Amino acid sequence: MVDHLVNTEINSQRIAAVENCFGASGQPLAVPGRVLLGEGILTKECRKKPKPRIFFLFNDILVYGSIVINKRKYNSQHIIPLEDVTLETLPDTLQMKNRWMIKTSKKSFVVSAASLTERKEWISHLEECIRHLLTKTGRQPSTEHAAPWIPDKATDICMRCTQTKFSTLTRRHHCRKCGFVVCGDCSRQRFLMPRLSPKPLRVCNLCYRQGCSSTGFHSAARSPALPGSQGSPGGTLLTALSSLISD
Repeated sequence: MVDHLVNTEINSQRIAAVENCFGASGQPLAVPGRVLLGEGILTKECRKKPKPRIFFLFNDILVYGSIVINKRKYNSQHIIPLEDVTLETLPDTLQMKNRWMIKTSKKSFVVSAASLTERKEWISHLEECIRHLLTKTGRQPSTEHAAPWIPDKATDICMRCTQTKFSTLTRRHHCRKCGFVVCGDCSRQRFLMPRLSPKPLRVCNLCYRQGCSSTGFHSAARSPALPGSQGSPGGTLLTALSSLISD
């Protein structure tokens, strides 16, 4: 698919430009056989509110980060191996359109594109890269996924006891197992989930009880439906492979 772009000068220059934008805060991205396929701005559903993030699609990894100055400076770099990724298309909400979920064993989150066409392009390119990698390595698609976190503003009360109301003094917490927004009393327990962290993590009381009584606690829970949030800003369309070849 992209073999003829490997070791080309234009590919090296594009990868170097991404590295320069992240600067010293980012990890080196240039490795043998890696090709930069495209980039674009997507809205990522974060804990506090949806925020624009820059995404770079390589033939083996997905990189994203915060935008400081578009096309010039990014930070908070995250690198996701595509072998660990599965995708799930989500319905639109009143506030957020063209949504889908990027699911991995360590972190799952919702993103939205500026248009339906852009979402289709992203998903098509991602799925093609994932299929190519799995065929190359002989691995099976990932079946364990971390639960996405429900945004803070989705609820004013604890999603477990439904009694505690959040305020400046009463903090919101997130269960690392189910992703629900819970109060302190409903999330006093910790449980070891090795695929997420070497240290025990905060879980809600229900997930803790289920974990203690089930040997399958280390497998991912079914992701809860995410309430909508704010809309997407206009994003840069994914630079398709065909555009890279034509440069």
